[in-house]
Amino acid sequence: MHIPEYINKVLLRLEEKGYEAYIVGGCVRDTLLGRVPEDYDITTNALPVEIKKCFEDKKTINIGEAHGTIAVVSDGHVVEITTMRVDGEYDDNRHPRNVSFTRSIEEDLRRRDFTVNAIAISRTGYVVDMFGGIDDIKNRVIKAVGNPYERFGEDALRIMRCIRFASTLGFDIETKTSDAAHSLAHTLSCVSKERIFTEFSKLICGKNACGILLEYKDILCSVIPEIRSMIDFDQKNIHHAFDVYTHSVYAVGNCPQDLPLRLAAFFHDIGKPDCFFIGEDGQGHFYGHASKSAEITDKVLNNLKVSNKLKDLVTELIKIHDRDIVNTQKALRKLWNNISPETAERIFPLKIADTLALAPEYHNRTEYLSKAQEAFEEIKSATSQIRENTLALNGRDLMEYGIADGKEIGRIKKLLVEAVVNGEAENRKQELLNYLKKIGG
Repeated sequence: MHIPEYINKVLLRLEEKGYEAYIVGGCVRDTLLGRVPEDYDITTNALPVEIKKCFEDKKTINIGEAHGTIAVVSDGHVVEITTMRVDGEYDDNRHPRNVSFTRSIEEDLRRRDFTVNAIAISRTGYVVDMFGGIDDIKNRVIKAVGNPYERFGEDALRIMRCIRFASTLGFDIETKTSDAAHSLAHTLSCVSKERIFTEFSKLICGKNACGILLEYKDILCSVIPEIRSMIDFDQKNIHHAFDVYTHSVYAVGNCPQDLPLRLAAFFHDIGKPDCFFIGEDGQGHFYGHASKSAEITDKVLNNLKVSNKLKDLVTELIKIHDRDIVNTQKALRKLWNNISPETAERIFPLKIADTLALAPEYHNRTEYLSKAQEAFEEIKSATSQIRENTLALNGRDLMEYGIADGKEIGRIKKLLVEAVVNGEAENRKQELLNYLKKIGG
C-alpha cells in the first residue's frame, strides 16, 4: 500500500520515539478502493503532550487537544494526529459526554462508525481489521461497527453518513444497518443544519444517488420535511409516468455530478402539489409551479444554511426550468442575455435531464433541446464578454447623457446589452449613444 512520504515521515518519527502509529479511517478505505485520498488521518498511542514532544522541531497546531488531536506540519502538509481513544456516554445523540485516551488500537477502532472506516495500517503494512472492513470493501457493503442501533444512537449524523457513503461509493447497506437507519431517522433532528447539508450535498452528487434517494426517502423527509408532499403525488398527466418525487429523483440521476444542477433537479417540482388542478381536458396541470418551487426551495436552502450564492443559482435554475426553448438566434440570444453565466452553463442539462424523466414516449424531445443547446453554446462563445460591466458606455456616460436615476441607468444598460447581443448596435461608445437616440432612450 502506497503511503506518501510526508505521512511516512510522521509515522516513522512516532515509531522512533517508541509509540505505535497507524493511518486509519477514510484514507485507508479510499486507498483500498484504488482512490487517492484527499487527506490522511493518523492515530497513535502517544498522548497529546507526547505527540507535541515528538515533534518539537516541527510546527504543531492544537486543533482539538482535549479530544486528542494535534496537527503537525510535515513537508508543507498539515497532518492530523489523534491519540487512540474511547468515547464516553452519549446523551444528545450527537456528542460523547467525555473521551478517554487508550493505548489500544483495538479499543479505538471499536468506537468507529462503519467497518470500512475501521481499518488501521502501519507504516510497515501491518493491518488491524477487527470487523471485516476489507471484506466489506471487496463486497461493496456499508455495515455498522457492532450494533447499528448503538452506533446511530450515539451519533445521529452517522445515519446521513451511512446513506452518503452508499451513494458516493456505490455500496449497498447491510440489512441490520439499513433497518436501524430507518428506525432512528427521527433522531436527526438534533443534528445541525450545516452538517446535514454537508452530507446531503455529497449524497446527491454520488454515483448511486438515484437509488439512495428512492430507498431512503423517509430519512430525507426527516431532514427536509418539505419533500413529503412530492412522494406518491400522482401527476395525472400523460407526460408523466411517475409521481412527483420519483420523477425528480430520476431527473437528478440524469444530471452530471454537479451540485447546483442536481439540487435544482431534486427541487424543481417541489411546488407542484400546491399548484395542481385537473383541467377541462381531464389532465393534471401545474401552472405557476416553477415560481412556487423556487419559493419553497429558497426557504428549504435557507433552513439548511446554504450560501446565498448557491441558493440563488439553484432557485434561478428552478424558476426557468419549465420555460419553452425556441431554437432561433433571437430567442437564444435573449435567453443568454437574461440569465447569469452560471445558470447558462446548466439550463440545458437541467431541461434534458427533466425531459428524460418524463414518460418514455417524450424522450425524443431531447433531440430538439440538444440542437438548441449547440446553437446556444455558439452564442455564448461569441458574446460571452458582452455584459453590463463590459459595455463601452458606462454609468457616468449615461449621467452625462442626462439620465440621473440609478434604476433608470440600470434599465438602460440592460437594454444596451440586449442590443449588442442581438446585433442591433456595436459595442462602441458613439454607436451606443446613437442607438439610444434612435430608440428615444
